[in-house]
Amino acid sequence: MKLTLHSGGGEQSIEIQAAAPSYRFRLGDAPERDANVEIPEAGVYSVLLEGRVYDARVEETPAGLVVVIDGYRFEMEVRDPRRWNRKDAARGSEGVQTVAAPMPGKVVRVLVAPGDTVAAGQGLVVVEAMKMQNEMKASRAGRILSVTVKEGATVAAGEVLATME
Repeated sequence: MKLTLHSGGGEQSIEIQAAAPSYRFRLGDAPERDANVEIPEAGVYSVLLEGRVYDARVEETPAGLVVVIDGYRFEMEVRDPRRWNRKDAARGSEGVQTVAAPMPGKVVRVLVAPGDTVAAGQGLVVVEAMKMQNEMKASRAGRILSVTVKEGATVAAGEVLATME
């Protein structure tokens, strides 16, 4: 599962490759790491990472998450490319927009090329996942800037398929 973390004006991706209680993850372009996570009570996580134990308290707020580790407070927003987000939808109404794969799969058809003009709701790329074909559509009218995949390519969740303006 690939997520995007926003904190303090910065953005970082995290890919979780194995979950609970022995996590395997990759933060950005760094090498894979392992961590053991226990949840002694709701909102409290005890994390064993590289021989050190960290106690993290996590609280959900309307703006995202507040995480406190060893007295340090981090406000962050976690975005999952597979889920619809009101902020992302509003941001997509202007400027450059990326169209990303909602889940891992295989590109079976590319319906547009760079320079094409598209209408809102027009199909851009078809991705097959779990024996179902999912057509990625333009959320608004615009012009295709780039198509980053080819038919037959395997894509990960959150991978950019095309960009448009």
